[in-house]
Amino acid sequence: MKLIELTRFLESLAPLALQESYDNSGLIIGDPKQDVNKALVSLDCTESIIDEAIHNQCDLVITHHPIVFKGMKRFNNASYIERVVTKAIRHNIALYAIHTNLDNVEGGVNTKIMERLGVEKPIVLAPKKNILKKLRVFVPFTHSETVKNALFAAGAGDISNYSECSFSGKGVGTFLANEQADPTIGTIGLREEVEEAAIEVLYPSYLERNILIAMFETHPYEEVAYDIYSLDNTHQNVGSGMIGDLPSALNSKDFLAFLKEKMEVRVIRYTQEPNKPIQRVAVCGGAGSFLLQKAIQAGADVFISADFKYHEFFDAEDKIMIADIGHFESEQFTQHLLLEVIRKKFPNFAIQITKESTNPIKYYF
Repeated sequence: MKLIELTRFLESLAPLALQESYDNSGLIIGDPKQDVNKALVSLDCTESIIDEAIHNQCDLVITHHPIVFKGMKRFNNASYIERVVTKAIRHNIALYAIHTNLDNVEGGVNTKIMERLGVEKPIVLAPKKNILKKLRVFVPFTHSETVKNALFAAGAGDISNYSECSFSGKGVGTFLANEQADPTIGTIGLREEVEEAAIEVLYPSYLERNILIAMFETHPYEEVAYDIYSLDNTHQNVGSGMIGDLPSALNSKDFLAFLKEKMEVRVIRYTQEPNKPIQRVAVCGGAGSFLLQKAIQAGADVFISADFKYHEFFDAEDKIMIADIGHFESEQFTQHLLLEVIRKKFPNFAIQITKESTNPIKYYF
């Protein structure tokens, strides 16, 4: 299989445009046109992971965290990052990372956590703004369905659990073609009136190029009349964290035991137990302290995340229980998520999860 087939599939699930500005998701090392026969999945890319890939004859390593976050000026093996990159290149092993873009989509990292906990109908905790746009295009009635179907096929018209969403208004369009024009309808030099539909559809901005191509390819006019609007609406399926309800409430001690078992953690750092049962659960895989106030505002009884600093625990103010389960621990099942979706799409492709634990933090009991 060509590497680009796999990366295109992963980026259809978690588009690179949805990663945070500081991130470096995507193909880090490798030629998109190269053949890949076997992949190793890991949370992190370390020297031991590259050694495992070499031992198992894997020519691709897929990780959640990118090995390279910023520009590198030297490759003299002075750091583990340089050693990993150098060894991967030397052994022709491609490196691909799917990080905050997978955090920010439904079906991603936080969905996997919610599945582990059995949370019902989770939704995005902090939906993102500045992603949605609206296209309005004027089309003669004779071609309105053709153009509409092309827009849907290109990815327009999806709203939450609904697809092919649009609005059409009826009106009359006018135009007068000059001598240089080649009109589909009408006569040069005479004003023409045509019954038209004004079709409106929403779409995520990162799909704009494909959607406009679909519009131009199917629209009958030489000159297409259309408007594009940037929206303040949040994208309900894209954003940070998730929130939802457990099937039944648990007291705090039972919940902590439940959380420890389901997330397979050894230690939980938590704040004072609330004087109420726990049922509404907010989560954010990895470092999620920036979402604490959102979790409180959404009425969560507990916020499960990682990497809280000492003084940040005070911010709970007895309004919510913070349960810090550790960075690696909160994201460890991302490996299983990637294995599942890739195997489902490419059942004949050889892929396996690492046997190594890349967690740099150890616990002494």
